[in-house]
Amino acid sequence: MARRGAAALALALALLAVVLAGVGAQGAALQAPDYYVQETWSREPYYARREPEPEPFSPPLPAGTGDGEREREPRPPEPRPPKKATKPKKAPKRDKLAPETPPPGKNSNRKGVRTKSSEKAANDDHSVPVARGDVSKGCPPLGLETLKITDFQLHASTSKRYGLGAHRGRLNIQAGINENDFYDGAWCAGRNDLHQWIEVDARRLTKFTGVITQGRNSLWLSDWVTSYKVMVSNDSHTWVTVKNGSGDMIFEGNSEKEIPVLNELPIPMVARYIRINPRSWFDNGSICMRMEILGCPLPDPNNYYHRRNEMTTTDDLDFKHHNYKEMRQLMKVVNEMCPNITRIYNIGKSHQGLKLYAVEISDHPGEHEVGEPEFHYIAGAHGNEVLGRELTLLLMQFLCQEYLARNARIVRLVEETRIHILPSLNPDGYEKAYEGGSELGGWSLGRWTHDGIDINNNFPDLNTLLWEAEDRQNIPRKVPNHYIAIPEWFLSENATVAVETRAVIAWMEKIPFVLGGNLQGGELVVAYPYDMVRSLWKTQEPSPTPDDHVFRWLAYSYASTHRLMTDARRRVCHTEDFQKEDGTVNGASWHTVAGSLNDFSYLHTNCFELSIYVGCDKYPHESELPEEWENNRESLIVFMEQVHRGIKGVVRDFHGKGIPNAIISVEGVNHDIRTASDGDYWRLLNPGEYVVTAKAEGFTSSTKNCMVGYDMGATQCDFTLSKTNLARIREIMEKFGKQPISLPARRLKLRGRKRRQRG
Repeated sequence: MARRGAAALALALALLAVVLAGVGAQGAALQAPDYYVQETWSREPYYARREPEPEPFSPPLPAGTGDGEREREPRPPEPRPPKKATKPKKAPKRDKLAPETPPPGKNSNRKGVRTKSSEKAANDDHSVPVARGDVSKGCPPLGLETLKITDFQLHASTSKRYGLGAHRGRLNIQAGINENDFYDGAWCAGRNDLHQWIEVDARRLTKFTGVITQGRNSLWLSDWVTSYKVMVSNDSHTWVTVKNGSGDMIFEGNSEKEIPVLNELPIPMVARYIRINPRSWFDNGSICMRMEILGCPLPDPNNYYHRRNEMTTTDDLDFKHHNYKEMRQLMKVVNEMCPNITRIYNIGKSHQGLKLYAVEISDHPGEHEVGEPEFHYIAGAHGNEVLGRELTLLLMQFLCQEYLARNARIVRLVEETRIHILPSLNPDGYEKAYEGGSELGGWSLGRWTHDGIDINNNFPDLNTLLWEAEDRQNIPRKVPNHYIAIPEWFLSENATVAVETRAVIAWMEKIPFVLGGNLQGGELVVAYPYDMVRSLWKTQEPSPTPDDHVFRWLAYSYASTHRLMTDARRRVCHTEDFQKEDGTVNGASWHTVAGSLNDFSYLHTNCFELSIYVGCDKYPHESELPEEWENNRESLIVFMEQVHRGIKGVVRDFHGKGIPNAIISVEGVNHDIRTASDGDYWRLLNPGEYVVTAKAEGFTSSTKNCMVGYDMGATQCDFTLSKTNLARIREIMEKFGKQPISLPARRLKLRGRKRRQRG
């Protein structure tokens, strides 16, 4: 018996030692977490990582996928449940003009809308230490909205039909004009029960930190999810539900279908898969949702596929979102870096009194040089389409830096072109979108001006004036085919015209722009005029201009050099597939717009204007800006270079003085242009031989054959006009203080005198 007691005591002591050793090993694991878990994803190489961070919670890996230490890690206690569910609450507003730079990976203006339950749970104590900064700093979106997450990475339990499949469950995706087709506005479950789910395969270990949801985009139906659970997995078979105390945590969803709602996870969850399980939905609707997942992909130095496909840039630029104050500061920095080639000016003020700043880049800023074409980029007409705004700010930095580095291509462009960049035409709208942030602003917040006007459709409708005159055969006597006058009603103070629109019109009338691009967002395509259909009662119809062949080339020059626009493998942003025309489209064949900037520029000025839609996501996360810059950089430069295609020259009199407002006509093209104040002109044309005529009031016309080659650089085609006999007589009479005599009137006087004498 004594021996048995001693043996039992020895066995008990041995078991106690094993238990203590296990506890020590687990504690060591918490102090020195696994490399793949401790480091959040960053743009830095894996070998340049920072100090280890406390380990977030991770579900158990399936057998064979991890080491033994990972499998033995304990799961932390679940957070305590909240007292009661509450409605989503917006975080306090922060100073919009705060100049502080956000930490790496943080969207400087993303404001969380999260439930009180998640906030409370985040404050609870846990056995696994998680730095408070991990939750507050947040992670960028995985890329459902930007299409980084492919259709093959989205799965769902059921769906009503293909057009409402999991691949349509992307934040801010828009439904087509005809609903119930292949392009609908959400994922909708095939049945309304508690067993439905939609999941994302991140394809690598990811630290998930939050979920953003919306309802279905629909004009006729009201469908959204009001609450849901979140689950994660490493193998898509074993799932761990986010807990709230002793039970599953229920996140509050949407209360309507368009405003995005963010729920941050109480602690980060490291896994490969994340699943959303709806628990309740709008009473009169169905289970339908759009979503975005916030997460930091963890770096894996052994995975060549991910390292090869991660986008990097070598350009040392300021990749961040800039509010109004920061935008002005950046312009000032660029001007101070390159004072000899830059000038800052403003073209007017917004409704709220914010100045509409522009930057001029030229070897002689502030003056128009004879023979040098003028080009412009405009961005931010829709305040919430901010990618164009940031691309133009990056472009002005890039041009300055490359000019200082004596990049031959950029030096030639700057010295031979007068470039104007207007990064924010609607700063009032941008400030509204900036408050919401890149993920939570929705599809339309900040789109319009402060007084509710869409600038892009706010210009005078000159198309109707032209087409009605053509139908009455009043061309060209009563209505010319170019420089069509703005209607008087539009110029009145009572007209519904934004002050920003009036400022742009005055700007374009003052500067003889040759080519321009207005950067927009929400799609990936280049649209060229006309933007308005000619037939009545139609919403879509090809409406080509007389320069359709030139506009097609200009659009293709941008699209073909963009990294994604002409990629036939890429997924459509929302409903339209523009690959049949290589990433370009005639605006009216897409959707009709009366009073667009493109049509106004073409019919009222010499400028050939195109709309460039630079991304599916109107307001991408800050972490996406380097990649978007790489996508668009070459296109932005190539498009500017097209201002040097066609013919150019000066129209002079016999004394060598330039003739302003001389009309330049090209045989076979029913659209003329006019010379600038110094008599110089630029006419965009594709390669070929053209018969060109110059004419001006009081001068005899002159015609030449002008050849346009394939090499870059416009063909010089000058004209010298002689005055008509009547013009010479008038000039002589005015010189001596007398008015020229009208011969018909003199004959009538002589006849009247003879009649009186006979009588």
